[in-house]
Amino acid sequence: MANKIPRVAMREQDPAIRATNFEEVCYGYNQEEAMLEATRCLQCKNPRCVAACPVNISIPEFIAALRDGDLQRAADTIARDSSLPSVCGRVCPQETQCEGSCILGIKGEPVAIGKLERFVGDWKLEHGASVQPAAERRAGRVAVVGSGPAGLACASDLAKKGYEVKIFEALHKVGGVLVYGIPEFRLPKQRIVAREIAQVEQLGVEIETDVIVGRTLTVDSLLDEEGYDAVFIGSGAGLPRFMGIPGENLNGVVSANEFLTRANLMHAYDADYDTPIYVGRRVAVVGGGNVAMDSIRTARRLGAESTIVYRRSEKELPARAEEVHHAREEGIEFRMLTNPVEVLGDERGWVRALRCVEMELGEPDESGRRSPVAKPGSEFEIPCDVVIMALGTSPNPLIASTTAGLETSRRGCITADADGATTREGVFAGGDAVTGAATVILAMGAGRTAARAIEAYLESRNGKTPLK
Repeated sequence: MANKIPRVAMREQDPAIRATNFEEVCYGYNQEEAMLEATRCLQCKNPRCVAACPVNISIPEFIAALRDGDLQRAADTIARDSSLPSVCGRVCPQETQCEGSCILGIKGEPVAIGKLERFVGDWKLEHGASVQPAAERRAGRVAVVGSGPAGLACASDLAKKGYEVKIFEALHKVGGVLVYGIPEFRLPKQRIVAREIAQVEQLGVEIETDVIVGRTLTVDSLLDEEGYDAVFIGSGAGLPRFMGIPGENLNGVVSANEFLTRANLMHAYDADYDTPIYVGRRVAVVGGGNVAMDSIRTARRLGAESTIVYRRSEKELPARAEEVHHAREEGIEFRMLTNPVEVLGDERGWVRALRCVEMELGEPDESGRRSPVAKPGSEFEIPCDVVIMALGTSPNPLIASTTAGLETSRRGCITADADGATTREGVFAGGDAVTGAATVILAMGAGRTAARAIEAYLESRNGKTPLK
């Protein structure tokens, strides 16, 4: 029988207030709310939600423990498969993964799996037992390049198996896209990200920052000189894309990657920091994904009139529905079926407007989405001081260009098989470095898959069988 209890709503900041600050939008469940929502789970014998989770968390099991009030058991259940539950509970697209496969969602609202994961993860940070390193050390040293979701997941799993693992991070802060790409109002850095990374370190993982692999060190030197037995590349995709239209070299045109890095990693939104950032009075963000929503909502909080410019209709927006909803509540304007053709500048070389054309949807392209087609004679201008290009990113070519025998695709992504093995023996890769820009949880799944392959590789060299 279907559960008739309505889905428990999560409390949020008032939109008019939150649009002026960088505090977290959603407050999260309290224990009473979380336990009530947990009672909605049907405890399916063949849970589709688990199969839809990229890291295969035992979702019904942790929800049952939460329902019964055994929060430590719930936290331990999640920890078997995920080292970042507070992060994933906030930023994963649950609506297309675990919650999108929930039986209750067929005729009603699915169980709020992400919000329950967030609650358990936050409880663990405040009250849970500390994580313990592996009891037995195993032969094998692994270098992990990048401290983003893929690298952290790979390192965690290998450390739990007893291997010596060291992460090398190019920036001065650990976390990759979690610290430079996702705004504070969606993912608090000190309260959540730093503390979950500290738990990864408690497993025995060593982390060194300010190391640019490809310059400071190379993959070859890690293997041949530093004594590592395997390398995992989880360096992400930090190379921004632009449209190639006239005027993109004007002052006031920036990539979303630069804009968000200045705001998130370098605290440009905080008056106590001297990081320069310019939004002017009016900002236009080109794109419709989560990065576009993060950019425009950041610009709004910095005081600018903010407009999303997207060439398809709202139905085709790739951003999470929750992020679009929050953006609209905060006063963001959406210009759908609109495509920029030129950035216009003033006599000083600064942006003054974005020239666009109206679009209409034609036949579906190879992705299955209907291709936008320009309407003749429909040009118009959107006045703005800053244009932020949120059109996706590609992997930086530095590592591939300095690593012998490492093949890449036409898009610059590292070539790897389904297990993360690259064309170079002993070198594995996963996450955005392989797929191009994707989601946090998909990167974590790739990191976990590669960890299993690295374990098998190391144990085959040692003449042993991998642990279960």
